[in-house]
Amino acid sequence: MKKNLSYREQLLELARIYKIHDIKVYIKSKKYLTSAQIEHILKKNKVPVPNEINKSILEIHSKKIVKPISHFRALVVNFVKSSALKTIKVFFYIIKSIKTFFVSLLAMFTQLANWISSTTINILNNAYNFKVEEKRANKIVSRAVAFSFLFLLVLGGNQIREILNENKLTEVEIKVEKKVVVKAPEKKKKVVKVPKKKKVIKVPEKKEAVKVPEKKDVVKEFILPDLNLRTETVLSLFADVDYDLNKVRQKKLVKPIYFTQFPKDLDEIKNIELKKETFIKIVLPLVVAENQKILNDRDKLKKIISRKITTDKEKSWLRQKFKEYRIKNGSVDELTKRMDIIPISIAIAQAAKESGWGTSRFALEGNAIFGQWTWNGKGIAPLDRSKEKRHKILRFPILRASVKAYKNNLNTHKSYKEFRETRNKLRLKNKPIKGVALISALDSYAQTGAEYTKVLGKMIEQNSLDDFENVKLTNSVIKKELNL
Repeated sequence: MKKNLSYREQLLELARIYKIHDIKVYIKSKKYLTSAQIEHILKKNKVPVPNEINKSILEIHSKKIVKPISHFRALVVNFVKSSALKTIKVFFYIIKSIKTFFVSLLAMFTQLANWISSTTINILNNAYNFKVEEKRANKIVSRAVAFSFLFLLVLGGNQIREILNENKLTEVEIKVEKKVVVKAPEKKKKVVKVPKKKKVIKVPEKKEAVKVPEKKDVVKEFILPDLNLRTETVLSLFADVDYDLNKVRQKKLVKPIYFTQFPKDLDEIKNIELKKETFIKIVLPLVVAENQKILNDRDKLKKIISRKITTDKEKSWLRQKFKEYRIKNGSVDELTKRMDIIPISIAIAQAAKESGWGTSRFALEGNAIFGQWTWNGKGIAPLDRSKEKRHKILRFPILRASVKAYKNNLNTHKSYKEFRETRNKLRLKNKPIKGVALISALDSYAQTGAEYTKVLGKMIEQNSLDDFENVKLTNSVIKKELNL
């Protein structure tokens, strides 16, 4: 049998060899027989058929291999052609861009040169045509000299005032229609009795050295400096400005007298009621001032919420308040809950409890009147602290800073969430914010828990601290620092 024959030809060759009559008839009649038909006729005549597995195996596999290779070659050729075209296009685009840039740059330089030349000509012409009379020149020079003198005077004015104020440590001028000189009480006029080891301080009578303005309706704002004030000086000041707690309870107004520290000898007052009154008079304006600041912020927040569009300044203010009240998700509802006042009765009661009515070591040395703990900041270590503990009592530069930190603590810390929720419910029901309704929610403030809140409740009741709940500051006209 010949080699390199197709499968059909092999079958026809077998039919010729075995002289199959049927196939000869079909061939003579010029009818086309398929491989399957020839194979069927051969099998019918019991002629062995060659194995079909061997038919064109190499041919099938060669197609599977050759076709992908040829396809890949075509892809490579197309890619190279397209890349070359793209590269050429990019190259021509870059050249065109550079050409456009240099043309525009040249045009710009041309315009600039024309402008400079025209401007120079105009300046020279004006300089040539400008004539100034002698009187006019003298006026210009004199005005320039006067302006320079005024500028130097204003610039050096603050330094001159500082030099002059260094020599005025005992006097200050307060302007309320007329100038009034307030002098520190002389040391010779102090009335101090010394029974055994303790000093007994009596309330001094009104002295002629301190003059008060005739019109008491106009209120001054006194900011007491960080000096070693004595109780007698403080009591004298209260008498001079007619600071009476009974009047505050009736009129619900307190004068803005801000002390930066407690008197160092406050504990030497023998009369307990006088000591308590002095402490309340010092703390009350500080608490009321911080509450008033919170209420102002609360009103501003309501106005911003009511508007459909907020300005950039209002958005910046909101971001600042979210940071101040430690709100990370930007919830306005949560800010409304936290931005609210602390009842004055609770603030005074806690200040009195934690500072021993202003006589504790923490209050006198660090202006810490609420006993706030710290592990990182500057503080005063308690004497009775065990070796295992590392906490300190947070120190403050002035008393008002302590009040502000106390209010931020109650309005932000997770331990006082119940306190804020209860306060918010009172707001929603349009009920007044009073210490009696909120005192029980502060059992987390001290380790004694419920016992601590009971003590605070008794202090509020015994000292009638709830009378100060609605007290506001009188309108301050002038801010002056009082040096005593």
